[in-house]
Amino acid sequence: MIGGILSLELLISALRMSVPLTFASLGGVFSERGGVVNIALEGIMLVGAFGAVVGTYFTNNPWIGLLTAMSFGFLIALIHAVVSITFRINQIISGTALNIMSAGLTTFLSRLIFKAAGSSPHIEGMVQWRFPGTNWQISPLIVIMFAVIIISQIVIFRTRYGLRLRACGENPYAADSLGVNVIKMRYSGVLISGILGGLGGAFLSLEHARVFVEGMTTGRGYIALAGMIFGRWTPLGSFSACFLFGLAEALRMRLEGFGIPTQFIQMIPYIVTMCVLIGVVGRAVAPAYDGIPFEK
Repeated sequence: MIGGILSLELLISALRMSVPLTFASLGGVFSERGGVVNIALEGIMLVGAFGAVVGTYFTNNPWIGLLTAMSFGFLIALIHAVVSITFRINQIISGTALNIMSAGLTTFLSRLIFKAAGSSPHIEGMVQWRFPGTNWQISPLIVIMFAVIIISQIVIFRTRYGLRLRACGENPYAADSLGVNVIKMRYSGVLISGILGGLGGAFLSLEHARVFVEGMTTGRGYIALAGMIFGRWTPLGSFSACFLFGLAEALRMRLEGFGIPTQFIQMIPYIVTMCVLIGVVGRAVAPAYDGIPFEK
């Protein structure tokens, strides 16, 4: 039984399952490094998944769908930024409200546009890239994910922008005294999180399902936030954590064929998430001003 579960295919499946989580988790890193908690990642992923289907449905071009997903995620993040940064509303409340709004909005628009309840028509997915001289194929979004991980690590820890963003999360008043535009930097972090969260949602609809299903994120935005915490607010750490969660999801799918009760199997990814969070509580230190509004 063990040999039938643990295999190279399991690791490949885990990598695919980790892609949407990683994109969203990287978005969370940018947002929280700037000092803004983005609970709205769940809603951002959902509207991203919806946007990817809408864009592809009307243009028959999944790349247009990808851009649409990023745009939709950007818009939700912009609302969160305006409410939580400009008007200094509690960031947790703002994010939670946006998650509820996104669930209702995507359901309403899906039924309005596609004239069907529950799901959209099937769409054309991303064309897989083939390795030269082999029969191996890989999703373009996986390649993009690895590029974004590397770029994010460099930007946050090796550039002036990254230094200023981190300063706004650790001590915005000190950053402001040195001439850093804290409001602008926090806006940029939240908006980047919207774009990346939209990419994560796009992977769900363009690669996993090739269809939009109401509520299809099923808590992945929250799992992505857990990955960000477990990864200590770093891109490489977040990817490692999301791969672990992806492995749990892939294992869940494998175990469905071994006679184990479905109810227990479906709990595996969430149990792993809770165990990970329990293990890091008290050891993972968030940016000092994470979630605290800045008043000039």
